[in-house]
Amino acid sequence: MTDTTTTARSTRTLADFDALSFDCYGTLIDWEAGLKAGLAKVAALAPTPPGVDDLLETYGEAESAIERDEPTLLYPEVIAAAIRRTGNVHGIAVPEALAAEFGASVPEWPAFPDSAEALARLQNHLKLIILSNVDRASFAGSNARLGVTFDAVYTAQDIGSYKPSARNFDYLLARTSDLGVAPGRLLHVAQSLFHDHVPAKAQGLPTVWIDRRGAREGFGATPPPPVDVAPDWIFPSMAAFADAMDAAHGEVGASR
Repeated sequence: MTDTTTTARSTRTLADFDALSFDCYGTLIDWEAGLKAGLAKVAALAPTPPGVDDLLETYGEAESAIERDEPTLLYPEVIAAAIRRTGNVHGIAVPEALAAEFGASVPEWPAFPDSAEALARLQNHLKLIILSNVDRASFAGSNARLGVTFDAVYTAQDIGSYKPSARNFDYLLARTSDLGVAPGRLLHVAQSLFHDHVPAKAQGLPTVWIDRRGAREGFGATPPPPVDVAPDWIFPSMAAFADAMDAAHGEVGASR
């Protein structure tokens, strides 16, 4: 049986929305698994390999700094630069070829096992939108793993900046009306408190936290949020979220 443990902090119900906007990497695609595969190759270059989890945290800080300082870089270039910077922090010289290989690896990153089925169920009730820190070509590879056609896809390449920039959420909100979504009827769904929940809540968007890390310590590949943030709903998985959305619309969750 799917774990349907949830926390709700909203007076609204999940039936009060017409569209969902999603972060992709970390929420639908197993971002940390993809990153760890590349970081393991970096660790292997050191005489005394550092822990991959230590590299992951360094990488998260490096990536967010590069995205902030060089917002027009395409995501594969961001990854390559961040992996080189991560290596430097740990005294490891990362070859250009390995950095480029890592940058091109996004389409190979696996989807979480529950993502495709959950998205298919959610699409029975709502429009689905992607708001992702990625380029269009990389997302196309990931989209093939998710099994649905999204109603809209907005990438950092389209917007010219990376989350947590408010520009990305301005862009999202400016375009949802084109999809026939009325003000107040959009719900943002994401794993990263830093990249998504803090800026989304600052824009007045209600949010769902898919807490993929669960009881694991730290924030993994994402920096800690700069301020306290309270998502409106918390679920441990996309399957649990889809079950709750089915229930809100009077259907029994198909993942049971």
